Amino acid sequence: MFMRTRKNLTTMSTRQRGVAIVEFTIVLPILLVLMLVVAELGRAFLQFNTLTRAVRDSARYVSANALNGASQTIDVATTAVVYSEGQALVVYGHVGNTGTPLLPGLVPGDVTINNPAGTNDITVTVSYTYQPMLGTVLPGLFYGSDLAVTYPFQAQVTMKVL
Repeated sequence: MFMRTRKNLTTMSTRQRGVAIVEFTIVLPILLVLMLVVAELGRAFLQFNTLTRAVRDSARYVSANALNGASQTIDVATTAVVYSEGQALVVYGHVGNTGTPLLPGLVPGDVTINNPAGTNDITVTVSYTYQPMLGTVLPGLFYGSDLAVTYPFQAQVTMKVL
């Protein structure tokens, strides 16, 4: 009958440690990619949330300030200034056209503010291209062509003029 000695137990323990290292090297890249994907999705969600809040605030600001008090109509002369301030509110978080944009690469030209004809509505629309942390293109290592990983974000809010 086979008896286990201290030497046999030590050899089995070393083998188990070797198997654990092999398993770890197989699982580690999968875990790292999974963590990167979760971080990237969280970042995308945060940027989209920031964008939609800025658009909502801009629509509220423009709808509150575009109305001419005397005639109760939308004043075109005032509206041009208010529209510019509304664009700045989306991009910079305040009505001045200075500072750091809330989102990287966001410019006032990405923001469209209009008043559909015959309505008392103000519509604020933003088109923003989301860029991941790792860059805008993933190289096609084994599959040939590169893969573009930018994603267009669209946010739109319509409010009645107050």
